[in-house]
Amino acid sequence: MPDLNHLTSVARGIIPAGYGLGTADPRQTYPAFPGETVQGIPRRIAEFRAGRAAARAALVELGLPPRAIPVGADRAPIWPLGLQGSITHTETLCLAAIGRGMGIGLDLELATPLDDDLRPSILRPEEAHFSAIEAKLVFCAKEAAYKAQYARSRQLFDFQTLAVTLDQGQFVARFIDEVLPFSAGAELHGRWADVDGHFLAVAVL
Repeated sequence: MPDLNHLTSVARGIIPAGYGLGTADPRQTYPAFPGETVQGIPRRIAEFRAGRAAARAALVELGLPPRAIPVGADRAPIWPLGLQGSITHTETLCLAAIGRGMGIGLDLELATPLDDDLRPSILRPEEAHFSAIEAKLVFCAKEAAYKAQYARSRQLFDFQTLAVTLDQGQFVARFIDEVLPFSAGAELHGRWADVDGHFLAVAVL
């Protein structure tokens, strides 16, 4: 069984104060609230429901009542008014964070080497020096940064739009192209950790 308490402890160490956190195990069964609908294979539905369960736990930690978190037309969660959040999951771990900040992005990935055939689409030329395992962390960091900025830009873009530099427990994601309201050269700062064989990356606006 995954250690959800350990995941929570590690997440608290890299997510700023003021955010409610919740966890869930996608292999368990969680009820759907009215208004929460999703299509897909059973595993996809299980991951979706685990994510909503984790998000409700995060709301409760903030002292708010649990409520439905429906899917918007852009497939992003519709958060309660005045709140921003993020949900991430693998097959065995699910984490959600919700708060009153301008935007937060979470990403969990297995800490395994990035497939060689994915390197051209994930890594920019200046990132080509990263090893396969570092490249997986870059992927994780870009996912977290993308989720954080989406709360403001509502724009889709590919992995080439951001360039990531890594440091011990920290990363910087720099916009190569303008993505309003972010100018080219704007930076998002984040933190990362290795937890139970997973990379966890967090970016907060």
